[in-house]
Amino acid sequence: MPHAIIFDMDGTLFQTEKILEVSLEETFVHLKDSGEWSGETPLQKYKKIMGVPLPTVWKTLLPHHSEEIRQQANVYFLEKLILNIQKGKGALYPQIEGTLEALHKEGYSLYIASNGLTDYLQAIVKYYRLDRWVTETFSIEQIDSLDKADLVAAIQKKYVFTEGVVVGDRLSDIQAAKKNGLTSVGCRFDFAQEDELAEADHVINDFSSLSEVIRTIEKIHA
Repeated sequence: MPHAIIFDMDGTLFQTEKILEVSLEETFVHLKDSGEWSGETPLQKYKKIMGVPLPTVWKTLLPHHSEEIRQQANVYFLEKLILNIQKGKGALYPQIEGTLEALHKEGYSLYIASNGLTDYLQAIVKYYRLDRWVTETFSIEQIDSLDKADLVAAIQKKYVFTEGVVVGDRLSDIQAAKKNGLTSVGCRFDFAQEDELAEADHVINDFSSLSEVIRTIEKIHA
């Protein structure tokens, strides 16, 4: 039985799309005002790399800028994301709360492992009270390597389990499961890519089917 279930946050539990565009636009307006940017906000470029650690995001979006400017943009962007979460502009995906509650009642230990930064993740957890069901939320900034596989390994080490499921929308989630001997469930949501989902053990189109997939996994491991 997979006693533990590890969830990604962005594009899996949280509809990042709802606050992404406005927060990114606000950040690039700020960069324009300070003379560091001209042209349109590179929203589509960000969507293509959604899910990677933020240092990689800013190297991609600002390839010709200094590390200092990238860091300033990162800080400003994070502030805007958190503010928009607190304003209620974001949303969880449908069926998230009911599914998490049901899995928690069934005795599963639930965790979040995300490439997002700690303050951002805690803003989401606090606003939606996810800690009612989630044991602990882990950020990639807790891991020197910035590798999600290492983050999942740290969760396994802390909570001592060898069987479990990683639920996420990107290849980093799927690879994190495989590298740690866990089962991967890919989410065909906003930022998912079909070539990446092809690597997952199971794929869901919405959270209403997750419990059924978990039961299937249980039978396999029985």
